[in-house]
Order: sequence, then C-alpha cells, then structure tokens
Amino acid sequence: MRRSSAFWFLPPVALGIAVAAIFISQAEGPAGVEDPLVGRAVRTVSLQPVDIAPVAIGWGNVQAAETWTAVSEVKGQVIWRHPDLDSGKLIAGGTKVLEIDPTDYQLAIVQAEADLAAYAAEAAQIDAEAENTSRILDLEEARLALSDAELVRNRQLLKQGVAAQTRVDEAERATLLARRSVVELKNTLALIGPRRDRLAAQIARTNAALARSQRDLDHTSINTPYDVRVTAVTAERFQYVNIGQTLVAADGVARVDVLAQLPFAAFLRLLYETEPIEDTLAAIRDGPSSRIAAEVRLVSDPTQVWSATVTRVEGALDARARTVPVVVTVEDPYGNSNPPLRPPLLPNMQVELTLTGRIIPGSLVIPEAALHGNRVYLADDQDQLDMRPVTEAFRQNGLVVIAEGLAASDRLILDDITPAIPGIKLLPIEVQP
Repeated sequence: MRRSSAFWFLPPVALGIAVAAIFISQAEGPAGVEDPLVGRAVRTVSLQPVDIAPVAIGWGNVQAAETWTAVSEVKGQVIWRHPDLDSGKLIAGGTKVLEIDPTDYQLAIVQAEADLAAYAAEAAQIDAEAENTSRILDLEEARLALSDAELVRNRQLLKQGVAAQTRVDEAERATLLARRSVVELKNTLALIGPRRDRLAAQIARTNAALARSQRDLDHTSINTPYDVRVTAVTAERFQYVNIGQTLVAADGVARVDVLAQLPFAAFLRLLYETEPIEDTLAAIRDGPSSRIAAEVRLVSDPTQVWSATVTRVEGALDARARTVPVVVTVEDPYGNSNPPLRPPLLPNMQVELTLTGRIIPGSLVIPEAALHGNRVYLADDQDQLDMRPVTEAFRQNGLVVIAEGLAASDRLILDDITPAIPGIKLLPIEVQP
C-alpha cells in the first residue's frame, strides 16, 4: 500500500523540475557592470623646502667661571679684617680684605737700604783709592826713571875710575826701592777691579733681598682681584697665619659656566654642515661658539632665560655615559636680577640648556614614521607606489632631515603599506603638512 502512494507522487515532482529548468534556460542573465581598478587610499603630503636649525637639549649645574682662593704668601699675625668679609657677601674688585702684620718686612727693607748705603760709601772709597794710587804711581815711575839714570851714570864713572863702588851700590839700592814701589802700586791698582766686582755682587744680593722684602710687604695686604662673592673665610683677626695657609675663597660674579652632557649624536647634529669642512683642525681651534647658539633657563622656573655662549667642548667624552661635555658661559649672571621674581644665576642651580646650530636653508623634512629603514614611500605621477632610497642628515623631535633622495613637490606617503609592492595602484589623499 505504501509503495503505491510513493509511485503516484514522483511524476508531478519531476514535471515541476523540468518546467523550472526550461524557464531558467530561456531567461536573460544579469546585466554586467565593468568595475574600474580602485587603488589603496593613502595619506600624502607634498614636500616643500623649509629652513630648519638643529636643536639639542641638555641639563647641568651652574658653576662659577672664575674662582679666587687667597693663600698666604707670608707669615704673621692678621691685624685687620674687612667688616664685610663673610660668606655670601659681595665685594668689589681691588678691595683690601685682610692685612698681615708688616713690621718684620718693613724692618728688612730698612736694613737692606742701610746696607746699600754702606756699599755705596765703600764704592766711593774704592774710586778714591784708585785715583790716589794712580797719582802716586805716576810719581814713583818718575822717581824710578831718575834712579835708573843715576845708576847708569855711576856705573860709567866707576869704569872711568872716578866714582867708588859704594856709590854705585847706593844708586842701585835706590833704583830697586823705586822699582819695588812701582810694582806695589801697580798691584794695588790691579786689585781695584776684583774689589769692585765683589762689591757689585754684594749690592746685587742686597737689592734682591730688598725686592723680596718689598714683595713680602706687598703680600701682607690681601686684595680682591675682581668683583667676587665670598664663599669661605678661614682667617680671623689676631690669628697667626703661615705661608701656604688658605685665607679666603670666593667666586667671580662677572660670569658663570654650565657644564652639560649631550648625547654624541645630538652634538654631531648641532655641527651639521651642508658643505664639507676643509680645515678640521682650524674649525676645532675656532671653537663651536660661532656655530652654536645657547640659551639657559631654570629648571624650577622655565620663564627665566639667559643668553649664553658655547665657550668650549672638553677634550674627552664622559667615561661612563659616553656623552659630550659642553661648557657654556653666561655673562653678567647678576644683571637684570630682581629677587625673588628673577634671581641671579648662582652656583649649583640646576638649569636646562638649549643649543641651536646654524640654520640649514632649503631642507626637506619628513616625519620619522614615514621613513622605512632607508626608504620612503612616494606616490608617482601615475598614483603608483614608488619606494625610493634616501640618505638622512639627522633626526630631531620626531622629524628626519633628508640629505639626498628627495626633491621638492614629491608626494610623500604618510601611511604604512603592507605589503609594499612597487607599482601598486594608490588613491592619494592630500593632507596639510
């Protein structure tokens, strides 16, 4: 009974399927629409030359550019002290701040001057003796000449048998005595020169002692060499001080230094030049002051700003951090100060240092994120991907300055493309730089 029911159900189903197949085969297909090739949407920016200056930031502590330490060069008792000679006080240059008892050195000067006066008298005596001896020598030489003539005449008379031998002997004795006197006087004159030399040496030695005593006397007065701010005083009134003892320590107030440690790459960025330097040693000797500008601001109050000058770069990198120690100088750190609104720059203040190199005109600058290794993505004239190698000059603040590889009006792609295949179709969307 069940097989008979199924037999009668199959023919109508088969007939419906056949009719549907006929209608489908005779119906028109859907209308075809050609879809144009659509590129990948990317953000682009047209590159324009800009003037950019390399900048580096560092931090450091203020320190005095000049420090003065008064060390006693003489010994004695401190008999006077300036009333303002205390730590923290400002003292003008050339001010006497301490005086050591000068009595011993004044007495030494008087003694040396007395010795010089005695030597001057002795020199006059030697000159007089030389003059007197010369006159006596002239007379003795004349007498010797007469004695020689008398001796010759008596010898001739002796030969003629007119004079006696005793007379000849007396004439010869007189001649010898005159000759002895002449020799003694000449010896006396010969000693005048050595006596003068010895006296000159004594005078020179006394003059040296006099100069030393005068120098010691000058050093009994301790004067400030320039405007200073006192940092330490170790000498008191009526205290006995020895040679080499420290008396006063002070800092100059005309200028201060700041030592900042810069990363090596940041320091090289400041010295970047578009043209190669011909004389490297000359550039090092000239220093970085003509190529780097500097500003100093307080870390605690960034609104307080001072202009500074890069005075030197120390001769070696920091042993630990391998950073470059750069020293800048601020002139007149007390100028325009108005405590507490604007304090002066004092030693040990912590400051931020901004160094700015020379402006590089016509630079092409791209965001750091747009650099992929040593390549950038560009959209060419046909809106296709161009992967171009570039050479970077330096990086700063998330930007990269390109030295070679890009030209003005190039369309730089700001987005990352994955996968990046040269020549793929793009849909550039220009954005403002």
